[in-house]
Amino acid sequence: MSMSSLAIQTNEINLEYVEQVKKRQRMKNLLKGVLFLLPSIILFSAFVFYPMIRTIYLSFFLTNTSGVTTVFVGLENYINLFKSPIFLKNIQSTFLFVLYTVPATVIISLFLAIIASEKLKGIGFFRTIFSSTMGISVAAASVFWMFLFNPTMGLLNQLLKSIGVEPIGWLTDPNWALLSVSVTTIWMNIGFTFLVLLGGLQSINSYLYESADIEGAGYFYKLRRITIPMLSPTLFFAITVSIINAFQTFGQIDILTQGGPQNETNLIVYSIYREAFVNYQFGSASAQAVVLFIMILFLTAIQFKLGERKVHYQ
Repeated sequence: MSMSSLAIQTNEINLEYVEQVKKRQRMKNLLKGVLFLLPSIILFSAFVFYPMIRTIYLSFFLTNTSGVTTVFVGLENYINLFKSPIFLKNIQSTFLFVLYTVPATVIISLFLAIIASEKLKGIGFFRTIFSSTMGISVAAASVFWMFLFNPTMGLLNQLLKSIGVEPIGWLTDPNWALLSVSVTTIWMNIGFTFLVLLGGLQSINSYLYESADIEGAGYFYKLRRITIPMLSPTLFFAITVSIINAFQTFGQIDILTQGGPQNETNLIVYSIYREAFVNYQFGSASAQAVVLFIMILFLTAIQFKLGERKVHYQ
């Protein structure tokens, strides 16, 4: 065997050995990564993946009162949902609720965050006040607003009486119930959204404003050309989270109206709860949960597709 062929064989053996070492190293790194992620994988599997798969499975069956599947019905649960005027009404109420709460929450929080970002004496007190609703539980906030909305003793109707206006059934009148719950939700969500936007405002580089001041730019010009564009990633996050949270609203509905009056506030999540734990129709409730998941996924995808184009990353 010539020296050249021997050298070639030696190089091939060396390359094969190096590849095997690299492969073993990749497997070792993969195993390490899986071990580090294992606690999260277990938790997600137990509390996210398994319930989601189980919900999809139950949506194709009729069940007994214990949630045990009895009859396979295929898509019948879904067909019955979209034939039901009550469920269609629930979808309409849910979208109206999102329309009422999300824009108002973001706009008011943005206004308060801009005020609180000013370097003024004592501004820390107002920051605490603006964010205080974040520390109040849904139950406590709902009870507080229930007293305000009380038809006889409530402060709102007392104010209306003082100016000669007839009292309003805030939570009992179908024309006012959804709007009243929306006001409660806006007040509850302002604290979190305010803190998120305030953090975004404080992360904007001050040299941009200094350069604008040198150029003689006015306050509203800086707001339109610097603040809003540089805050757009935070705004995008706040809007996305607010929409998802609005679709998942439950606590204040259960305490204030329990879906009434006349199903005006019977949002999809509350409808799922009633169908599963009041009527014990777990198959139908699971079908509603799947529909809600698809709706949120679809709207979030649209928002990422359209909204992210206007996001300006630094």
